[in-house]
Amino acid sequence: MKKISFYLLLLTTLWLSACSQPKADHIQLKIMGTSDVHGALLPYDLVNDTETNSSLAQVYSYVAEARKDKTTDLILLDNGDILQGDPMVYYSNFERTDTTHICAQVMNYMHYDAATVGNHDIEPGHAVYDRVRQEFKFPWMAANAVRNSDGKPYFKPYTIIEKEGAKIAVLGLITPAIPKWLPEKIWSGMHFEPMVSSAKKWVKIIQEKEHPDFVIGLFHSGTGETSTKEGEVPENASILVAKNVAGIDMVICGHDHHENILWVENPEGKKVLVMDPRNKARFIAEADVDLDWNAETKAYDKQIEGKLVQVSDLKASPQYVAHFQPMFEEVKSYVSKPVGVFKESISTRDAMFGDSPFMDLIQNIQLDLAKADISFAAPLSYNTSIDSGKLYVRDMFKLYRFENLLYTMNLTGKEVKDFLEFSYKNWFRQMKKPTDDLLNIETTEKGSRLTTLFFNYDAAEGIDYIVDVRKPYGDRVKILQMSNGKAFDETKMYRVALNSYRGNGGGNHLTEGAGLSKAELTSRLVNSTTKDLRYYLMKWIEKKGTVAIKCNHNWKVVPEKWWQQAKAKEYKLLYGEK
Repeated sequence: MKKISFYLLLLTTLWLSACSQPKADHIQLKIMGTSDVHGALLPYDLVNDTETNSSLAQVYSYVAEARKDKTTDLILLDNGDILQGDPMVYYSNFERTDTTHICAQVMNYMHYDAATVGNHDIEPGHAVYDRVRQEFKFPWMAANAVRNSDGKPYFKPYTIIEKEGAKIAVLGLITPAIPKWLPEKIWSGMHFEPMVSSAKKWVKIIQEKEHPDFVIGLFHSGTGETSTKEGEVPENASILVAKNVAGIDMVICGHDHHENILWVENPEGKKVLVMDPRNKARFIAEADVDLDWNAETKAYDKQIEGKLVQVSDLKASPQYVAHFQPMFEEVKSYVSKPVGVFKESISTRDAMFGDSPFMDLIQNIQLDLAKADISFAAPLSYNTSIDSGKLYVRDMFKLYRFENLLYTMNLTGKEVKDFLEFSYKNWFRQMKKPTDDLLNIETTEKGSRLTTLFFNYDAAEGIDYIVDVRKPYGDRVKILQMSNGKAFDETKMYRVALNSYRGNGGGNHLTEGAGLSKAELTSRLVNSTTKDLRYYLMKWIEKKGTVAIKCNHNWKVVPEKWWQQAKAKEYKLLYGEK
C-alpha cells in the first residue's frame, strides 16, 4: 500500500511538472491600466449632449492595436470607480437591472485581466456591486475589504496571471476611508483595513504561496499621504504602501483624479514605479517591463519603463462603438425624457462665492423632503449650468452629481454654528484688507484653479446669518435668526437635512467642526431615504411641473464691498469674463 502511494505521488509530481509551462529566458510585458473611468464608456457626454475626446472606446482602440504585437504579452487592468458618474451606468445600476450591467458588458468585451473595486463602486449599494461582481469575467479585487463574519476578503484579494511561464501577481486594495463617506447599510457585512498593514500581510501570502516573478499593486487610493500619524487611516496611501512594503515592483493608483508618474524607494532600497492615470479615461497608464532570467539568482532581472498615454490623441474603435450603440440609444432616449420646466437659468459659478439660486433650489427641496428646520448643502459641480425652459432627465445629473442619500439628523444650534464655522474656514480666506484674496486659488501657466474642495463648501438654508471674512475661525459666522422669523437657539435641537456623505462625516464638518464622534453621528440620524437624492429631486420637480428659482438671500459675506471686489477679480480668474 505504501509503495502504491509513493508511485501515485511520483506520477502526480511528474504530471504537474510536464503540464506547467517552463519560464522563458526573456519576457516582454506591456501592462496597461485605467482608473476612475466614472462611466466614460463611449465618446459622448449624455449629460451635456455633446461628443467627447476620451472614453474606453479610444482606450480599446489603443489596446487592440497593441495586442497585435505578438512579441509582447499585454495585461489590461482597471483601478475602480467605474460604476458611477454617467447616465449609462446609472441606468444599468438602477433602471435596467434585468440584463448584464453595461460595465460588465464593456469590460468583458475589452478583455480586462483584473480590476480593483473603488469607493464609488461600493456607493450604488450591495444589489449593484454584488451583481456586477458575478458578471465580470475577471477578478474584481479588494484585499482589505474584509467580511465581518469570517475575516476573509469580501472580494478577491489578488490574482495570478501567467505569461510564458512567469507568474505576475496583481494585488488589489481599496481606500479604507469609505465608512467616512457612505452609510453602513451600503457596505454592510464588511470592514476596511488600513492599506499598509493589509499589503504587508498579502504580499507575504502571495510570496509564500505563489512565488511570483513580478508583483503589481492595483490600488484605488491616491498619492496624497506620504506619512501618517498614529491612529490615522490614510485615504490616499499608495505612496505609503510603495515605500513601506517590500516585494511590490510597480503600482497603478487612482482615486485622487491626478495624473502622476514617480519612482519611490522601498524598504529594500529598490525602486518602485507608481503611475496614476487621472480620471474619465483621459490617460492610460502604460508600463513596458523586460524580464531576463538570471541563472545565478534563479530569478528575473527586471527593467521597467512607464508613461501616461493621452487618450484624446487616439481614435475611437468603430467596432466597439457599433457594438454598444443599441444600449447607448436606449439610454439617450431615457435621459431625453422631460421632467419639468425651469423659469430661470442657474449656474454653480456663483455658488463658489456665496448664496446662489442653484444651491437654494437644492436646499429648498431638501427642506421640503425632510420636513427639516435647517438644510446643509454644497455645490457638487464646479462649473455647471442649467438653462431655463424644459428640464430633462440628463439635467438631473447636472443638478446633483453623486448618488448620495438624503439624511435627516438632529443637531443642536451650537453644532449648527460650529459646522458652518468649519465650512467657511476651508472656503474663504481671512481678509485683512480689501485687496486680499477671498478664495484659495492657484494660478499657473495652465490657468487658475481652486486648491480647496468646492464640494465641501457647505452653506445653510432655514437660518439667516452673516459671514465676516475679517474674523478668524470660530468667530466668523453670526446667526441672526431662523428664516421664518423665530429666534435661533444654540441650546435647541434642530431637525437638519443633509446628504449621506456629509452625514457620515465626509469633509469632517460634523466631526472636527461640530465635535461629534462617529457613534454620535449614528445616534443623531433620524431618517434616511432608500434611494439616491437625485431620484427624489427629480420626483419633486415632476410634481411641481414648473419651478420658479430664486436666491433666498438668507446669508451674505461682509464687508460686502470687500466681497464684491474679490469676487469680481477671482470670478474672472476662474471662469474668464463674466
